[in-house]
This record gives sequence, structure tokens and C-alpha cells, in this order.
Amino acid sequence: MKARIKWVEGATFVGEAGSGHAVVMDGPPDMGGRNLGVRPMEMMLLGMGGCTAFDVVHILKKSREAVSDCVAELSAERAESEPKVFTKIHVHFIVRGQALKEAKVKKAVELSAQKYCSASIMLGNAGVEITHDYEIIAE
Repeated sequence: MKARIKWVEGATFVGEAGSGHAVVMDGPPDMGGRNLGVRPMEMMLLGMGGCTAFDVVHILKKSREAVSDCVAELSAERAESEPKVFTKIHVHFIVRGQALKEAKVKKAVELSAQKYCSASIMLGNAGVEITHDYEIIAE
């Protein structure tokens, strides 16, 4: 896996993934940015959220659950002093579908957290306290 980050100006950077997809990252105006894109630490949080949501949907579909929507809402806390690393991340899943079995949703969340989501496992191994919960909305 490769990525290339190119400085544009001020605090604006364009990141291009090995897949060819690009994203703009920028800082706030007080740091020389123009607020044109997400912050790098937001990208890390988005990456973790995407990784774990992907897992949950994949596991539920593989379990033949009629999942129609999955939203992962993440909230994070950071250290107050430099380096301002993540200290806590909470993931709240909102899973929607027909006759979803709670045990299977719970198991999908657990499997993502403990076995499959490399982003959250990596952050957890680095000392970030990661918690999860979920709600099921029946259709």
C-alpha cells in the first residue's frame, strides 16, 4: 500500500492513495490553512470508522442478515499536550434492516473490534481506549 502527499500552499495538502483516489487535507486559518478539507487527524478517525463499518456490514451480509444501512458515529478525545494523540474513541453503530438478530449485530461489532478492523486494532495496541455500542432500527 502506498500514498503520496503533496503540499499545495499554506497548510493545504493533497493526498493520493495507491488506488489513484485523492483527498484534500487542510488546516484551520490560524495555522495557515484555508479550511478547504479535513484535518489529518480527522482523516485517521474517518479511516478507522470506514474500516470498522465496512467490517460490520460485510459480516452481517455474510451471516445472511437483511441489513439495509449502517452508520458509524465516532467521537474521539485527544491528549491536551503535544503530541495530541487520540486517547479515547467511541464508535456508535446504527444498524438498520429487516428482522436483524441482535446477537448477530453484536457479534459483527465484536469481530470487527477484536479481529478484523486493522485500523482500530492498531490504534488500540498504541494505547487508545476504544469502545463500541450499537442500536438496531427495524424496517
